[in-house]
Amino acid sequence: VLRAIKNTLEDECVIPGAGAFELIAYRELSKFAQSVKGRSRLGVQAFADALLVIPKVLARNAGHDAQETMVKLLEEATRVDSRHNSISPMHLVGIDLSTGEAMNPAQVGVYDNFIVKKQIINPCSVIASNILLVDEIMRAGMSSLKG
Repeated sequence: VLRAIKNTLEDECVIPGAGAFELIAYRELSKFAQSVKGRSRLGVQAFADALLVIPKVLARNAGHDAQETMVKLLEEATRVDSRHNSISPMHLVGIDLSTGEAMNPAQVGVYDNFIVKKQIINPCSVIASNILLVDEIMRAGMSSLKG
């Protein structure tokens, strides 16, 4: 708890918790993927899909069906988006862990530290890039052995 307070004071900001940040990022990346051409589109969509692991794990750890919870969240987010043109603290959708239903984390006071999310997302993209690089090197090596 003390570390969370320290992070909040140093960052001077918090982000919505309860999986809301990941849901927003997923939806925005999915929209962005539509404008990306070629194979890169698949990478953007794969990264967006990977972000949904966090809300799925939250739901599962709270004893709820992850897929059912995600359907509820995505439906609620779509409903909220259709009524509002911008993302604001009053238009967020996260998971209520006690019920498995959609809720607004800002109204309930559920937040995550910015630095924690940053330290999760940055290494993930670096690791994924490294894995893809190794895969590419392995394929190049295999094709040189065949030829």
